[in-house]
Amino acid sequence: MKTSPIAVLVFALLFGAASPAAADPAFAVSAARDFHQENGARIVREFADLLSLPNDAADTENINANAAAIAAQFSDRGFRMELLRHGDAPPLIYGLRKARGAKRTIAIYVHYDGQPTEDANWTNPPFEATLYSDTIPNGGQRMALPQDGTPIDPDWRLYARSASDDKAPIAALLAALDALEAVSLDLTSNIVLVFDGEEERGSASLDDYLLAHKQKFKDIDMWLFCDGPTHQSGRPQLVFGVRGITGMDVTVYGANRGLHSGHYGGWSPGPGWRLSRLLASMKDENDNVLIEGFYDSADELGVADYAALSAMPEVDDALRGEFGLAASENNNAPLAERILAPALNLKGLKSAEVGAEARNVIPPTATASIGIRLVKGNDPAAMQDLVEAHIAAQGYHIVREDPDRETRLAHPLIAKVTREGGYRAVRTPLNAPGVSDLVKTLQLAAGENLILNPSLGGTLPLYIFEDISDAPIIILPIANFDNNQHAADENIRLGNLFYGIEAYAAVLTME
Repeated sequence: MKTSPIAVLVFALLFGAASPAAADPAFAVSAARDFHQENGARIVREFADLLSLPNDAADTENINANAAAIAAQFSDRGFRMELLRHGDAPPLIYGLRKARGAKRTIAIYVHYDGQPTEDANWTNPPFEATLYSDTIPNGGQRMALPQDGTPIDPDWRLYARSASDDKAPIAALLAALDALEAVSLDLTSNIVLVFDGEEERGSASLDDYLLAHKQKFKDIDMWLFCDGPTHQSGRPQLVFGVRGITGMDVTVYGANRGLHSGHYGGWSPGPGWRLSRLLASMKDENDNVLIEGFYDSADELGVADYAALSAMPEVDDALRGEFGLAASENNNAPLAERILAPALNLKGLKSAEVGAEARNVIPPTATASIGIRLVKGNDPAAMQDLVEAHIAAQGYHIVREDPDRETRLAHPLIAKVTREGGYRAVRTPLNAPGVSDLVKTLQLAAGENLILNPSLGGTLPLYIFEDISDAPIIILPIANFDNNQHAADENIRLGNLFYGIEAYAAVLTME
């Protein structure tokens, strides 16, 4: 619905805009706020329709239906849309809308696929968006979807798969475009849309898509990734990096078959003990990694990074309380600092059964799955090399396949190492070109609450974009941090969805 010319003039007078069509992100934020307050019920219902489309990337029919529906919605809002194809991969949704006198080109990345669902674990069917008055654990009551004119409480929660990760930015961006259209406010940047259909399966085809269509991305001035949560404090944040990831499985050996622990216990080496000692050699009592060179390749932080860290709210005590931890690693070092150092994690251990399933057997093998979280400067393969070198320094002969008889008899300690793939971390300097303009603009939507976060703890395939473009890569998350991402009963707090509308309206009109 169009706003009347008189209303537009009132907005202009109130917010100091020389013209409703002039670049004015403050006016855009105010217009977006009025728009979602007036049209919130419709925005929620239309979002529920989008969430009704199952979006597991392995479900070819439905993932294509998602792509077609999303492309059609942005086409209706003036974007030239294409569904790019690569073999049997989900389509990469590409869109372009040029602005008159554009000052820059901003590429917006979102993924439209979601994690697979175990329907039995959900309170309601995962693709039937269900509204609650609060979180379900807090006693929220189920509600009907709102009708036009119904005031929206920002603490209401909409439950569905991908409600937060990652269809919320799509719904918010569509509403932001509608809000600007309602007051005839022009975009100030060319906008490129890059919507990934297999992010939850590792974005296996994304690099092929980007390289095959490199010309479409050659003029990008800024990459804006719309994924992830707001800060654990609940405050909005702008994030400048993500960790990378790699890992390996390590299997150590005892006898070539399970042996009765009564007959051979105390004589035949136990692989579980061997593995325990090997793993214990990798960290000290304060959880510092002892693998030689593990921290050496990490890029140093700059002055701006340290300033951002010092300004971040303190959440560690609350998190330890929520997670039932008396203490956290490295003498309670702040989480935000620990995320900026590489981490060695133990994802799983397996040797034999425990509890009622345990047997009086010395098992033949023990296996650990080791995860390595990377920071800027770490190369995945080089970090795996360091872990292998440490294993070898403990006296282990490293193999890639299960050892044969000759190998067993020649080496008392044997470790089979199976490497995972992985990708490197990305971090944009806080003083990169355009960052100050973006921060100033987003503060219009977030106020002084905006947190500048050097890095998220999770991973995104940002390195692929770094390979094809030298433009800054920045993450603008909008979802509530308690959104049950990847789990059952995923949800979006409606206040976070509406913040996204205001934030995107500001970005689209950034001076």
